[in-house]
Order: sequence, then C-alpha cells, then structure tokens
Amino acid sequence: MTWTPRWLAVAGLVLLLAAMAPAAAQAPGTPQPKNPKAAAYFHAALGHLYAELAAQYGGRGEYVSKAIENYKLAMREDPETGSLSQELAELYLQSGQIRSAVNEFEEAIKRNPEDVNARRILGRLYTARIREGQQTRMNEEMLKQAIAQYEKVSEKAPKDVSNWLMIGRLQKLAQNSGASEKAYKKALEIEPENEDALTGLAMVYSDLGDTAGASQMLRRVADKNPSLRTLTALAAAYEQMKEYKQAAETYRRALELNKENTDLKRAYAQSLFAADELDTAQGVFEEISVEEPNDLLSALRLSQIFRQKRDFGKAQEYARKARQLDPNNLEVQYNEVSLLEAEGKSPEAIARLKEILGGMSRKPDSISEKSNRVILLERLGVLYRMSEQVSNAVATFREIAELDPDSAARALAQIVDALRAGKEFAAAEKEGKAALLKYPNDRLLKSVMASVQVDLGHFKDAEATLRSLLDGKNDRDTYISLAQMYEKAKNFGDMAKMIEQAEKLSKTDEEKETIHFMRGAMYERQKKYDLAEEEFKKVLKVNPSSASALNYFGYMLADRNTRLPEALEMIRKAVAMEPNNSAFLDSLGWVYFRMNRLDEAVEQLRRSLERTSRDPTVHDHLGDVYNGQNNLKDAIAQWERAIQEWNANAPSETDPAEVAKLQKKVEGAKVRMAREGNAAKKN
Repeated sequence: MTWTPRWLAVAGLVLLLAAMAPAAAQAPGTPQPKNPKAAAYFHAALGHLYAELAAQYGGRGEYVSKAIENYKLAMREDPETGSLSQELAELYLQSGQIRSAVNEFEEAIKRNPEDVNARRILGRLYTARIREGQQTRMNEEMLKQAIAQYEKVSEKAPKDVSNWLMIGRLQKLAQNSGASEKAYKKALEIEPENEDALTGLAMVYSDLGDTAGASQMLRRVADKNPSLRTLTALAAAYEQMKEYKQAAETYRRALELNKENTDLKRAYAQSLFAADELDTAQGVFEEISVEEPNDLLSALRLSQIFRQKRDFGKAQEYARKARQLDPNNLEVQYNEVSLLEAEGKSPEAIARLKEILGGMSRKPDSISEKSNRVILLERLGVLYRMSEQVSNAVATFREIAELDPDSAARALAQIVDALRAGKEFAAAEKEGKAALLKYPNDRLLKSVMASVQVDLGHFKDAEATLRSLLDGKNDRDTYISLAQMYEKAKNFGDMAKMIEQAEKLSKTDEEKETIHFMRGAMYERQKKYDLAEEEFKKVLKVNPSSASALNYFGYMLADRNTRLPEALEMIRKAVAMEPNNSAFLDSLGWVYFRMNRLDEAVEQLRRSLERTSRDPTVHDHLGDVYNGQNNLKDAIAQWERAIQEWNANAPSETDPAEVAKLQKKVEGAKVRMAREGNAAKKN
C-alpha cells in the first residue's frame, strides 16, 4: 500500500482536527475503522496531520508524539506501509529520540530481515549516534553497526549509488581506506561521473598520501562541474604536490566564481609566490593590501618579493609595516634576518638572530616553541659556518642536538659539515663515526659521512656507503651523490652512468635542469667544451635565470680566454641575481682580468675573499691580477696563501699540479723582484 505525501482524501478529518488546533488530540470516542488497510490509512492520515502541526508550531512535543504514535499504529495495522518508516525516522531524529528510533527499527528488522528500507533507516540512525556522547568505544560501535546495515543493503540493492557513497564515507571515517576506496569505485562503476564518488575517492587518496590520484579525481569533477568547493580542493591537492603553477591557475578559476573572496585571493597569491611568479603575486598582494591595509600576510610577502627582486628599499618598507602589525610574529622576525643576509650583512643577520633567540626560553615547554627555536638555531649555525666561524657553528648545532632528540641526527650531520667547511677533516670523520653509532640508520648522516670519505680520498668506502642507501631501490638523490663522488675521483665513466640513472627519475623541469648542469660540469672537467656548452645551453633554455649555469658557462669561456664579452654578460647576470656569491664574484674578477680591466678585477676578487677567505683559486687569481699590475709583493703574498690553502684542502681536493704552478710563479716573481731591486741599486 502506497501513501501520498499529503492526505487530501481525508480532507474532512483534516479540517476537523485543524479546527481543534493547537489543542488537537485524538478524541477517545472517535470511531476506528475495522478494516486493517482502512485503519492504517486512517492512522497514517492522522500521523501526517500531526507532523504538519508539529512543523507549524515549532516542533511541539505533543504533536510529534501523536504523529509517531499514529505512524506506528498505521504500520502495525498494515505492514506493507513501509514508505512511512522514513517519515517516522525523521520525526524521531527531529525530536532527539534517536535511541527509541533505533529500538523501533531494530525490532522491525527482526520481524523482517529482508526489509531493505528499514536497514537504510537503521544505518542512518546509527550514523546519527556516532558523535553521540563522549565515549569513544560507543561511537566506534555505532560506526561499525552503521557500516554493517549499509553493507546489508548493498547485498540487496547493489546498484544503489547513494548506499555505496554512504559506505565509502563511513569506512573513511573508520580509517578503513581500502574499504572506502572500494565502495567509491563501486559507485563509479554505476555512475562514472558521480561528483560525490569522485570527491570522496579523492579524499581517500589524499589520506593515503596519493596526491596525484586525488588531483586526478578532482580534475574530473572540476572539468564537469567547476564549483568553488571542487576547485579549491583541487588547488589544495596541487599545493600538496608542490605543483604551484597548477594550483595558482586553479585558484584563479575559483576566483572567477567569487571575485570578492579575499581568502581566495590570498590563496591565489600564495600559490603564485610559491611558483616564483613574482610579478603577478606582487600585483595580487598589493591589491589585497589596499583592500585590507592591516593584512599581515600581504606586507610580509611583499617584503619577501621585493627582497627576491633585490629592491631592498621596498623590501625594508614592507618589513617595517609587517613589524608594526605584529612585532612578535616569528615569521616577520625571520624575514628581517633573511633581508639582512640578502643585503650581504651577515654580522647584522647573526646579531638579529641572537636577539630573537635571546627573547625565547632556552628550554621551551611546548612542541611548537621548541620547533621554532630549532629552526632559528639551525639558521644561526649555517650563518656561522658561512662566515667561517666554525667553533660557533659547531656549538650552535650541538645545542640543537641537546634540545630536541628528533632533530639530533640532523644537527650532528650539520656539525660534520661545519668541520668540513673549516677543513678540519679528521675531526669531521671522528664526529661522523660517533654520530653513526647513535643513529646507524640515518640517511642524512650516512650521506654526510660519505662526503667525509670523499674528502679523505677514501672513494671505495664512500661508494659503499652511498650504495647502502640505495638498498636495491632507485633513488634519484643517491644517484646524484654517487655522480658527485665519481667526479671527485675523476671516474667520469661511472659519473656518466649515475647521471643517466638520475635522469630517468627526473620528472620536473627543475630536476632536468640539475641533470644538464651536472653533465655540463662533467664535460668541462674532461675538456669537452663543445659538449659542455650544449648542456649549459639546455639548462638556460629550461631556466634562463639559472645563476649557476650562467656563472659556470661564463667562467668556462673566460678561463679559455674566448668570447669574453659574452662571458662577461653571463657572469654579470649571475652576480646581479646573487651579488654575495663568492664564486660568482671570483668569476667576474677573472673575466675582468682576461679583458685587462685590472682595477675592476682587483675590486671583485677582494669582494670574493671578504666572503670566503679560504679558497685557493681566488687567491691565485688575485695574485695573477697583482702580477699584471706589476705589484709583485702582493702577488707573491696571494700565491703563497693559495699554496697554503691548497695544502689545507681535503686530500681529494688537493691538486699537486696546481701547487707546482703556484710555486713556480712565486719563485719567478721573487727572481724578478731581486733583479729589479739590484737594478734600482745600480741606478
């Protein structure tokens, strides 16, 4: 028997009871139909009326109770009135009588286990009870019961998409990712473009860390129905995969649907910033800054953008604004350090970091405070290392190891690197071995220890250490480390093989850029200059702003004394991007020397030595320039310092041929000085 939503057929009865509202009640003497179907019809009509009265009068309890009572009587008189069960369940839910409803439908299923509709409703009721109360065990039991009912329904109604969707959602809630994935896929077999199934499956893939799978599902939804919800979810998936250009484009599409949404604008600008689309990001952040003058994120990001563009005046302006908005914000303070560092003010950057750290507890209680202190200490240690303050760097990294056990292995690896930078190779080896005794399986420590073994010329040991990281698997970073090790060993055949292996695993433009750069450096070391040039051009085709490629390519030309204007142009571009890079400044000084612009050469080489005083090549170059100026005394001093630094280098970096050349230069210059001195005396 089927019941229509409104019971117009009993209009007389409805009007009678409506006239009695709001005090309507079923009169004791009302005659009841004797035919079961008629009785069921009668009670169903009353139930609908009371339900409407309950809705009209704000869910008054007496109307709800009467509606429930009459629906139950109707179902008792005629069991075929199953369509009423849904409305009965709604009333129970509205009135908060969930447990009563559960009992009612559990009994109904006992009477008729094949009642699919009752199972659907019971599943829904169990679902409503999942968040009821505070006891985790009870919630989990309700979740389990809900899943069981919907799975029973799926046996009888395998083509019911909504049922598979419920199973997918509940299994995900139960953290059963495999079962959830299976349910959503069942739904998609029936309706391949079902938006809820695709979105649900995307969430499962996201939980599993399969952001590529998640984005694939969301793209299908967005292509069919580019809603705000779907586009923002897809953009977030792209962000997780660090595909920031796609994220920015997706946020742009979302903004077209809601142009005034400032939060969306921020997300769009953030993705542009992460994608290195600085000009567009700047425009969006400036727009937000006008709309919301006190927006901290805009001020901070604009400072960072202008810093990267090397417009330090503007960067400082927005840094001051950010500090005014929130002087205690750690990211704001860290940006100030980065700005000082970018300006080449390492002592000031160190002082600012120490000031920030001085305002923090040395032994923080909370995890976040400890994490923040570790980040700042690590940056301070790196600055000390770059400033050739090895003992300070070691002490800083050791503080990290003592402060945070989770960061200890990384901190110990940093200590080893600091000692290597200070050319204290025996101490670096000792620290590395001790660290590996504590953390024998730490990949970073193993990798750093391999670098120490390379420094000491223990290439077989380094190879074994690095290959242990592979453990029978393909790992791009390890192949690159092996290639670098073979380069130091001048084993260019195996270096080429490792570059090829890494190339197979390189997917992004940035990863491919690294491969071409390494191959170019390998060819340059082998004096295969035409092949090297081809590789560096490939790098610059992918990334015309690659400072490293511009510098290496330019230096390669300058060192061979060829195409000097072209070399100068490339090196100048590199220095403009990284004006404090000592290697780039050395290249600039060297190309000036080749062009016989000796005063400019001296200036740039001195700037290079201000940033790293222990590079023998820079001392050698400066000696050559002084020699060109006939300043033999200073030339000899620089060449002798170059010999000293070559001899202090790691065994794998020591070049006896270069030392011999330098000694010959020194001897020749001393002979010339003696001759010139004797000639002066005669005159």
